[in-house]
Amino acid sequence: MAIDDICRAVLTYNKAQTAALVQAEIVKGTEIARILTDGLIAPLDEVGKKFSSGDIFVPEMLAAAGAVQEGLKYLSPFLAQSGAKKRGTIVIGTVSGDLHDIGKNIVAMMFEGAGFEVFDLGINVEAGRFVWAAKEKEAQIVALSALLTTTMPSMAEAVALVREKCPGMKIMVGGAPITDEFARRIGADGFSIDAPGAVDMARRFLGTVD
Repeated sequence: MAIDDICRAVLTYNKAQTAALVQAEIVKGTEIARILTDGLIAPLDEVGKKFSSGDIFVPEMLAAAGAVQEGLKYLSPFLAQSGAKKRGTIVIGTVSGDLHDIGKNIVAMMFEGAGFEVFDLGINVEAGRFVWAAKEKEAQIVALSALLTTTMPSMAEAVALVREKCPGMKIMVGGAPITDEFARRIGADGFSIDAPGAVDMARRFLGTVD
């Protein structure tokens, strides 16, 4: 079955094969939403579970997310016109003063692979830019990353400003020095220790759990 072939390509980290199989299914007329959900999201969910259980590690998760992104390049133009359900819109970035982006990039890739529309603001993002992007992109979630203890105050500032300027916005935080206790203290809605957990949290926030 061709959809199963896409899953296997993702699970074996084969970017070229994933892209080719997605293109073939599009040409064949397979429902776009089915290619996305069963061909790309399902294996990435499996990869997330394996990562959380310690069966695979960051390089494998990145490779799988990269394969999904290759497939999405060909699928994305058809998603809007097909009526495939978008899970929601997320603005993500590393807070002001912090130039680290590996963890943030992994989370962004996992969000995108899980069917969310993602706007990545990059690194060293001022608090006001998170607010601007959240409003401009009509996001439902703002995700903030910090890899340095010295930039934790910047995260707190960004959370406070987003909370003030964007009532009802869900705010997620993460990064090496961040804890659940710190997230609660600064007023974030949630904290995740890894990318699969962040995806699960976003789904719960938006009521899109499969």
